Parts: sequence; structure tokens; C-alpha cells
Amino acid sequence: MKSSKILLFLTGIMVLTLGISLTIKANVGLGAWDALAVGQSQTFGLTVGTWMIINQAALLFINAWLLKERPQFLAAITFVLIGLFVDFWLLQVFPNWQPDGMTLRWGVLLLGIIVIGLGAGMYLQAEMPMLNPIDMFMMALKKRFNVSLMTAKTLGELVALVLAFILQGPINIGTIVITVIIGPVVQFFFKQVGRIKQKFSSTAISHASAG
Repeated sequence: MKSSKILLFLTGIMVLTLGISLTIKANVGLGAWDALAVGQSQTFGLTVGTWMIINQAALLFINAWLLKERPQFLAAITFVLIGLFVDFWLLQVFPNWQPDGMTLRWGVLLLGIIVIGLGAGMYLQAEMPMLNPIDMFMMALKKRFNVSLMTAKTLGELVALVLAFILQGPINIGTIVITVIIGPVVQFFFKQVGRIKQKFSSTAISHASAG
């Protein structure tokens, strides 16, 4: 496994979790799965990152049951890192910072979405064999119940949304904003990072040939 891929993967996770942490700090609504983790943290204790790890660990076994396959334990590397880095940003970097005023809070949310897109683009372009259990949950629902990808994604999001609502997680207008625009933002950065990655690969090949 190339060290450049590992570096891109780890950097992507760090950037991604910074973006998630910014959206949490904005406090105007979160995506369903993040809102669930925040709601669990507020209701039962433990950190937000810990609940992210617990939830995705549970999904690891739920996906295996739905697909009638062995759990993909390699994915634990990804979601454990995500949980640890979210706690790092929230508890170590800006534990007492809270944006003041609605304009600033919305600005922080939008910044967080952009940062998430950049981090996700980097993490996905690293092409590591460690799929996110949340994404795999969507694929498992699609395969098990023979529904479209969009239907499966909607079902998965609804499960998390209902649980987050029950636990009084931060479901608000920001939840709708994130749900609507996060896909296009991730897609944009995925393409941009891919172009940069291809450019560096071509340059490296040229230098190697010249040498």
C-alpha cells in the first residue's frame, strides 16, 4: 500500500472530521447520522465521537446480517479514526468556542459543509479498502430488499433521523440544507482532488522516466 495513499486517506479523515465538527458547533441542524450521535451523547453521556464509533460498529454487524456475509472488520479503521478525530476537534481544539449570532452560525455551517466535501473527496480518492458502514448500510438495504439506490439511501437516512428526533438530536433547517447540498459538494471536490492526484501521478511518472 503506497504511503501517498495512506497520507491522502489520513489527511482526508482529518479534514472531513473538522468539517463535521464545524457543523456541530454551528448548532443549526445536522445530517441524520451526526444528529443521532449528538443526541445520544446528550442523552446517555459519552462523547459524540464515541457514539459515532458505536453506531458504525453496530451497522457493521447489521450490514453483515442483511447481506448474509461476514462483517467487514477492516472498515473499523475508518470509523474509529473518524470518531477519534471528531472528539479531537470538539474537545481539544475548540472545546469552549461557540459561534455567536445566527449569521455567523450559518456561515460556520456552510464552511463546515465545504470542509466536509474537501475531506470526503480526499478520503474517497485515496481508494482505501475500508468502506464506511453507513454507506454499506445503504447498499445492504438495496440488495436485501431489492429497492433502488435512492430508496435505500432514503430508508437509511430516515432510520437515523427518527432515532435522532426521539433523542432530541439537533434536527433543524440546517439538516435539510446539509441533506440537499452535501452530495454535490462532495462530488465537486472528489473530481477536483482526482484531477490533482492525476497531475501528481503523471509528474511522478515523468520524473521516474527521466531518471
